[in-house]
Amino acid sequence: MEISRQMRSGTAALALLASGLVLSGCVGGPTYGTDKTAGEHLMDDLGNVVSMEGQKPKNLKYQPRPGLVMPPSSQKTALVQPQTSLASKDNPQWLESPEETRQRLRDEATENANSSTYVSPLAKSSANSKALTAEEQQAAYREARRTQMGAYSDKRRFLSDPPLAYRAVSEDQINDLGEPEQDKERRRKKEAEVDGTGRKWWQVF
Repeated sequence: MEISRQMRSGTAALALLASGLVLSGCVGGPTYGTDKTAGEHLMDDLGNVVSMEGQKPKNLKYQPRPGLVMPPSSQKTALVQPQTSLASKDNPQWLESPEETRQRLRDEATENANSSTYVSPLAKSSANSKALTAEEQQAAYREARRTQMGAYSDKRRFLSDPPLAYRAVSEDQINDLGEPEQDKERRRKKEAEVDGTGRKWWQVF
């Protein structure tokens, strides 16, 4: 029993010594802008934990809230109705889903099953198109080639095409065929000769 009492007293003494060292290290330390050191904060926290006395209620006086200020009856107006949402199937410009488009075309084909003039958009275009003559095929081929090469100026067929005002070419530029090939050949031969010697560029000696 005496040994246990001595151990308890020794443990308590060590705990007090350790807490004293901790507090001594905290005293005089930085305040970090709180006007209190870390030791003071520690002592306040320990005091709040150990203290069993509850906080006294503060005598607060609450003022009642005033009532809502309503406008006079002469200034009351009807509220604006909310705008109807455009994202609905009732909107005529609402895009159809692929499933709705197929169902609509099926219904149209069922309703016009006995009509000889109805042509379904789902049918192949080659089966409904008429046979072209040789002249029409050649004209269609030339038009496709002109479109492919960009040799058209009547309208803009693609978003990448420049405006029509930028595609206009003057008559002088159209009629200008450039330098003839014979003149180009003479100029190249003349430039190849060494100036003032009459020799070619490859004649070293």
